[in-house]
Amino acid sequence: MVCNLWLRRSSCAVIVAAATLGSTVGSQFTAAADPDQVDSLIAQMEKVSREVEAKNEEVKHLEEELTGKEKSIDSLRQEVKASGERAERAKSLVDSTQTEVNRLAASKYRGAAVDPITTVISAKNPQSAIDRSAYLASRTKRTESTVEGLLHATEEAAAEHNRASRAAAQADFELGEMQSHKKDLDRQQEDLKKQTEGIRKQVDGLSDVDRQRWIQKNGPLEVDMARITGINPAGMAAVQAAMTKLGAPYGWGATGPSEFDCSGLVYWAFQQQGKTVPRTSQAQMGGGTPVSRAELQPGDVVGYYPGATHVGIYVGDGKLVHASDYGIPVQVVGVDSMPFYGARRY
Repeated sequence: MVCNLWLRRSSCAVIVAAATLGSTVGSQFTAAADPDQVDSLIAQMEKVSREVEAKNEEVKHLEEELTGKEKSIDSLRQEVKASGERAERAKSLVDSTQTEVNRLAASKYRGAAVDPITTVISAKNPQSAIDRSAYLASRTKRTESTVEGLLHATEEAAAEHNRASRAAAQADFELGEMQSHKKDLDRQQEDLKKQTEGIRKQVDGLSDVDRQRWIQKNGPLEVDMARITGINPAGMAAVQAAMTKLGAPYGWGATGPSEFDCSGLVYWAFQQQGKTVPRTSQAQMGGGTPVSRAELQPGDVVGYYPGATHVGIYVGDGKLVHASDYGIPVQVVGVDSMPFYGARRY
C-alpha cells in the first residue's frame, strides 16, 4: 500500500499544479512553443502524472482491503450463526439430560433404589437376589453416566456460547473498521478524481505535435518477438498476452480488455493464462519471487519509483512493456527508462 505521507500532504499542491499546467498548456502548447519550454512542461506533467498514478494505486489498494473486510465480515456472520445454532443444540442436550437426572433422582427418593443388604434379605431366592443387585448396580451406573453427560453438555454449551459471543464481537469490530475504511476510500476517490481531471486537461490540451512528444517521452521501442526466449513459461505467456495490447489506451483503475493502467495490464496479462497475481503495483512487488536486475527473464514484473508506484512486464532484450500515462498507449520501452525499484517472478 502506498502510505506516502508526502503524497497525502502534497495532494492540494498537485491539484494546483495541474490547474496551472492546464492553463499553461492552453496558452502555449497550441502555439509554436519553444522546445525547451515544452520539454520543461512535459517534465512537470510527468511528475504530476506519477503522483496521480501513485494515488490511483493507493485507492485500488483501499478498494482491495474493503473487499477483504466485507468477505471477512460475511464469514464471521456465518460463524456467529453456526455457533449460535450449536449453542442452541448444546442447550437442548443440557435440558434433556437434566430431565433424566431429575427423573433418576426422584426415583431414588421414592425408594426405587434400595440398599444392597435389604435387597438380598428380601429376595425370594439367590437368583432373585443376584438379579436385584445387578439391576440396582445398572441403575447406579446409569445415574453416574447421566450426571457426567450433564456436566459435559453444560461445559459444551458454555463453550459454544463463548465462541458465538466472540465471533459476534469480532464481526462488530470488523464492521466498524470496514466503515472507517469506506470513509477513507470515499475521500481518496474524490481526491483522485480531481487529480485525474487535472491530468486529462493537460494532456488533452496539447497540440498534435506536442502530444507526440508526450507519447514519445519514454522512448518507445520495437520488439522482435522471434528473438525472445525465457525460462518461465508463465512469464512468456504473460509477455505474449501483453504484447497483443500494444496501442491500447491508458485508463486509471482499468484492467482491460480495452484499456489499462500499469498494474492492470500486468494483472490482465497473467489472468489470460488462468494465473492470478495481486491487483496493485505495491502488492505485485510484494508477491512472487524476488529477482535482481541482473537476473531478469521475460515475464518478470518490474517495479519503478519509490514505493513501487509503477510496474511493467519485462519482455527480454532489455525491454519492458507497460501502460505508462494518460494519453500514452501501451508501449515497449527500455527497462532502464525509469528508476528501478525491484522485480518479481510469478
